Amino acid sequence: MSNTPELYASGPRGMAPNSRLPLLVYRNVIAGGGEDALIGRLRQNGWTNNWRYPGVYTYGHFHSTTHECLGVASGWMEVEFFGKGGTRVKVSTGDVIVIPAGVSHNMVGHSDDIGMIGGYDEGRDWDNMAEERISEDIRRAAVKRIMMLPIPARDPVTGGAMQHWIDAPSSVDANLNDYRDALDP
Repeated sequence: MSNTPELYASGPRGMAPNSRLPLLVYRNVIAGGGEDALIGRLRQNGWTNNWRYPGVYTYGHFHSTTHECLGVASGWMEVEFFGKGGTRVKVSTGDVIVIPAGVSHNMVGHSDDIGMIGGYDEGRDWDNMAEERISEDIRRAAVKRIMMLPIPARDPVTGGAMQHWIDAPSSVDANLNDYRDALDP
């Protein structure tokens, strides 16, 4: 078990705004996985509104109202992040992914026994921004919501501060000024 996550990042890509905050992948943090163990950890650290599902959606989508945490209860899946042609990551039993709002994700492969759980910072409700079904106006409004979301108080895995997100470059330092300015016609 390691409390040091893998970090992945991407700027805006197509209809996916992605995020200045890094995607976090914790490997084997819940040895043996299990729905109850994963949900227990998330709830302990303030990530509620939990669900159980055989994987995640198989089309590119992102959330604009909350950050999301995914835990692998059983099996494995391969997820494509950051939009079509983006980064593919394979996760397996006991792994946990922390996805910043705006980061596109979709399941592109999985084992027959895939079982996932999910949760959201402070139990926020999530929306579903399917990249292929949103208009430019909807995307712009979604990006504005994303930029106003706070960094969660606690990491869903460790319970500590979200240091990787706190230390992430600001929108200015990430060279996103032109992107932000273009949100207002």
